[in-house]
Amino acid sequence: MNLFRPLYERALRWAAHPQAPWYLALLSFVEAIIFPVAPEIMLAPMVLAKPWSWARYASISLATSILGALVGYTLGHFAFDALRPLLANIGWLPHIDALVDQLKQDVALHPWTAFWTLVLAGFTPVPLKIFTWASGIVGVPLLAFVAGMIVGRGKRVFLVAGLIRLGGTRAEAALHRWIEWIGWTVVAVIAGLFVYFRYVR
Repeated sequence: MNLFRPLYERALRWAAHPQAPWYLALLSFVEAIIFPVAPEIMLAPMVLAKPWSWARYASISLATSILGALVGYTLGHFAFDALRPLLANIGWLPHIDALVDQLKQDVALHPWTAFWTLVLAGFTPVPLKIFTWASGIVGVPLLAFVAGMIVGRGKRVFLVAGLIRLGGTRAEAALHRWIEWIGWTVVAVIAGLFVYFRYVR
């Protein structure tokens, strides 16, 4: 069953659209607050379509992710108690509460200890938005929060864009060939994480 190849080919067409940078900016912004789809889904085919713009696209994604992260931080700081039932319904509340406890300990040790937690967040399976909300709830110092977001998210988007840029047509050919396996593997990993956090942990 070919499910992911048609979606990938459509993403390549969208990535070549003149308005693609605006779509990437919107996706990156909303993803840092609540949306479940990572911006790399659009960033990668955009770099494949226009490899010379890889740094520009990564910068757009990073800048708008930071803006979204600040919105998530603000919501966590001012609206968390009112939104607890909603967060519980979508399964985020246990993860946010656990991260809040960790960040409280980090901030108690030293405000910039939270910076390293946020830097490492870029390569963890926990969605970025949970870190942004938890940081606002705890009151992580804003300078440490923004710096951590820049480094944590920046290393991810620039690494993805840079690798795709270096791979060029070979990366595109490899993605096109293996996209079904990659797509179903990601689905399996997400399903496994859901089962683990929901029923095992």
